[in-house]
Amino acid sequence: MELSVKIAKDLLKIKAVFFRPNEPFTWASGIKSPVYCDNRLTLTDVEVRTDVEEGLASLIREHYPQAEVLMGTSTAGIAHAAITGHLLGMPMGYVRSGAKDHGRQNQIEGKLLPGQKVVVVEDLISTGGSVLEVVNVLREAGAEVLGVVSIFTYGMQKGLTRLKEANVKNISLTNFDTIAQVAADENYIRPEDVARLLAFRNNPSDESWIGG
Repeated sequence: MELSVKIAKDLLKIKAVFFRPNEPFTWASGIKSPVYCDNRLTLTDVEVRTDVEEGLASLIREHYPQAEVLMGTSTAGIAHAAITGHLLGMPMGYVRSGAKDHGRQNQIEGKLLPGQKVVVVEDLISTGGSVLEVVNVLREAGAEVLGVVSIFTYGMQKGLTRLKEANVKNISLTNFDTIAQVAADENYIRPEDVARLLAFRNNPSDESWIGG
């Protein structure tokens, strides 16, 4: 089975990604969304967690063979970076959302040397803002950021554009299109809902998909 489909099945099974096109969720921004994502749930299901971490390790081996250090995003990426780093026998650390106001006032936790080749581990990419903040902190510290690995990406145009402009490569285990299709195939949603989901993904501010 293709890895992206396998992970999509896993995320749907444990409701880490949950579609509700007829009763949309409301994001903090006010945007109505047919999808709810909580990839932290992967940590509490041993079988799914194994699939995810082994999948992330395989992506790093294939796409970033020169990687020397993994850096998780705070907080969702920390556990995934730690477990994947253990599988790969690689050092890891993480980047705080802001510098500590005490002690050594670190924003990067763990040892990072200038010039080291880093892969950022993230759970979810939507508009790309948070992961790019992490990339910028690492670059300012002198790291060579090879790219990002993530569990799931929406594929929103804003996110794709931001990553491209920042010259940041992202490889995800699965994506919105795959999960939407698997959800229809396995009767989580109706087949005709797939077009509505993709309409949301393509333009989240346009709520015309809600009437469906």
